Amino acid sequence: MSKKTERLAARIPERFGDSAELLRGAAGELTLVVAPAELLAVAAALRDDEGFEFGMLVDVAGVDYLTYGMDEWKTLKATESGFSRGVVRGSPPVSADTPRRFAIAYHLMSISLNQRLRLRCYPAPGDPPRLPSVAELWPSANWFEREAFDLFGILFDGHPDLRRLLTDYGFIGHPFRKDFPLTGQVQVRYDPEQRRVVYEPVDIEPRTLVPRVIRDDHRYDPALKD
Repeated sequence: MSKKTERLAARIPERFGDSAELLRGAAGELTLVVAPAELLAVAAALRDDEGFEFGMLVDVAGVDYLTYGMDEWKTLKATESGFSRGVVRGSPPVSADTPRRFAIAYHLMSISLNQRLRLRCYPAPGDPPRLPSVAELWPSANWFEREAFDLFGILFDGHPDLRRLLTDYGFIGHPFRKDFPLTGQVQVRYDPEQRRVVYEPVDIEPRTLVPRVIRDDHRYDPALKD
């Protein structure tokens, strides 16, 4: 971790105390976790206070931790047990009732100080999940929050124009949620009798499509390996 990042890591607990949790990533990046009630106050301080000066919001990313840590199928012979999503060994599975199912990550950059910070906030339990909008602090959050609403179904209170951004008119559901079917909700076909395109429920049975490769050539045969 660079000296600049170390100074930032030391300054954060001095400024925010117990109202925020500071995490250090494996690559040396810093993540600040705040509660929804503290989000706007902490975000404003990160933007305006001397020593932080995060004037640019680079991105707002939604996360759905449903099925985090769960295997989809068991392997016959492997160093690990089952196919997973690269989670930390021993991490507890997340269900639809888990309070921290959804998260929003705000990627901040200070141009004047040349430093970066990730701000993370978990919405309070409930469906739909809700967080206050930061669009008044960083105008670039306008479309970023619309994207997170469209794909994850997270509502941002105080957003000036919270509409879908990427999906089509009348789209049902939020496609980046882990419980959204991979086949979608609706299929489209041309009906020659009606002479128009019709929308119907999907008739494809959903299934997990994970390639299962079994290698039996000489590279993996102990008797022939040497």
